[in-house]
Amino acid sequence: MSSPGDAAQRHVPVLRDRIVDLLEPALSVEGAICVDATLGMGGHAEAILDRCPSARVIGVDRDEQALALAGERLARFGDRFLGVHAVYDEIADVVEAHTDGVAHGILFDLGVSSLQLDEPDRGFAYRHDAPLDMRMDQSSGITAAEVLNTYSHGDLARILKTYGEERFAGRIASAVLREREKEPFTTSARLVDVLRAAIPAASQRSGGHPAKRTFQALRIEVNAELSVWGRAIDAAIDVLAPGGRIAVLSYHSLEDRITKQAFARGATSRTPAGMPVELPELAAYLRLLTRGAEVPDEQEQHDNPRSASARLRAAERLTSSNGAPA
Repeated sequence: MSSPGDAAQRHVPVLRDRIVDLLEPALSVEGAICVDATLGMGGHAEAILDRCPSARVIGVDRDEQALALAGERLARFGDRFLGVHAVYDEIADVVEAHTDGVAHGILFDLGVSSLQLDEPDRGFAYRHDAPLDMRMDQSSGITAAEVLNTYSHGDLARILKTYGEERFAGRIASAVLREREKEPFTTSARLVDVLRAAIPAASQRSGGHPAKRTFQALRIEVNAELSVWGRAIDAAIDVLAPGGRIAVLSYHSLEDRITKQAFARGATSRTPAGMPVELPELAAYLRLLTRGAEVPDEQEQHDNPRSASARLRAAERLTSSNGAPA
């Protein structure tokens, strides 16, 4: 077990102060509930609990190691913090089980956590030789090695192109199938070697590390991240109290597109054009709090390179879940 303070030392929360600024107005009422649906090592949750003394935080994570580290970090807040082992698309069940049915603030910090990147044996980082696992919850599900060793050429090429936006998806899939016939994939170093050989040298010089896109694609597939996120964003908006606020940090365009579309749906009236009055049941139920997606400033990107691809969107709930005015 890690010693107290480990999580704080190892985790730099992205856009921490800006996120708290956005959520704080909804968390100032006595008994307010904030769901940090991707708790990680608790950096954002700690900032919320410090700044919003009337609020409680329910921290959700599928990674039991992260929950343990965050629990140590947040122990000083006593019963104002509760850790829950769940996947973030289970947010409605979590809210129903631990609140009176609504949340006043919700935060999602998507993608792979600092803990998962920094633990070599988790297999997320292509710069370390490690077992090809990549499961955020190591107690269940298919591993990256199983994907590489069992998927058809077509399925491998599809996930590499769709989730990794990899130009050479077909070439890489062919190389993987050839290599697994010799010996099944078990570790990341061998996969990196295959990728270096499969991707043209010119692309490697201009496109960054040759394994970056493939590792992203495998991680998304193993953890079903996009389908989980599509369910989670809608469920989160449904359990948000009128006046409640939701903030979402995304790290690649596929996640951000789902967020943008969900927020746009909520912020757009469905009353037919030409109607003389707004129909309450068809009125917009969200108000956008950010103009487009906000990004970390140059100083934060310099201090924390992992923040460079972050995109932040936030919205406020205007109506109750049945469409009636708040």
